[in-house]
Amino acid sequence: MKRLILEMGTGNDLYGEDYTKAACRAIQDALHHSSLSLFKSLKLDPSKMSVRVTIGVQKPDQVNFEKVMKELPHGQIEILVEEGGLNIRSTEDNAWHVIAAAGIEVFVNVEGATTNPEL
Repeated sequence: MKRLILEMGTGNDLYGEDYTKAACRAIQDALHHSSLSLFKSLKLDPSKMSVRVTIGVQKPDQVNFEKVMKELPHGQIEILVEEGGLNIRSTEDNAWHVIAAAGIEVFVNVEGATTNPEL
């Protein structure tokens, strides 16, 4: 498997302190930066791609994996949630504004591909 795509995004929840919502928005942000036209061009089946999503939030244990997984339209999906992102305290009511970061990696089995150690 070769990594063909790496996209990154950020998402937030300004008033609900909802880490899942922020993570889903970060995934949507990353997805909106890319087009998977290479699958059609190369006649590859997108259901066979391997998708690894890494999400960074301040409270990883508060992310609902099932909801996050529904944001991804294709592939065999792996979700990793780790400590990261950013929380900013609201000056009005002492609540937290939650910011999540997401990285989406897409791996595909490419026949005949070689690894170039210079890259």
